[in-house]
Amino acid sequence: MDVLEIGPGYGPTTRALVGLVPKLTALELDPRLAEDLERTLGGRATIVQGDGSAMPFGDDSFSAVVCFTMLHHIPSAELQDRLFAEACRVLRPGGVFAGSDSGMSLGVRLLHVGDTMVVVDPDTFDGRLSRADFTEVRIERAAPPRRSFRFTARKPHETG
Repeated sequence: MDVLEIGPGYGPTTRALVGLVPKLTALELDPRLAEDLERTLGGRATIVQGDGSAMPFGDDSFSAVVCFTMLHHIPSAELQDRLFAEACRVLRPGGVFAGSDSGMSLGVRLLHVGDTMVVVDPDTFDGRLSRADFTEVRIERAAPPRRSFRFTARKPHETG
């Protein structure tokens, strides 16, 4: 597998993934965080500083794209939708887009005081992924009282 992680931030999931997949690329918007990841993981993963809503990769570049608890950091639903479309574009046919995110809660809101927080509604998320051309969309909510969710979706296989 050739996996792309979008928005690794400080890299806790990146550090876990690097030992699990044959080839890992991490795309981080924040130049300082990308530099820190390069310093700690360079050689074991490819670290790219860039924007998930305008990815610097060719079409059909990755077998899987993942993102973990970062979608709510994207400053608008429109930019989130562009990221979903970009994830589909860079996936190979049949590839999987998977991840998780936090829902709205007092605790999550307090963690984001002074920070971007545009919560993805799991009730409408499947439609948003479908509009980005994903199929086989699955959304799984955490058991109450948690408001987080995880998801998987697939880029359609080529036809004809």
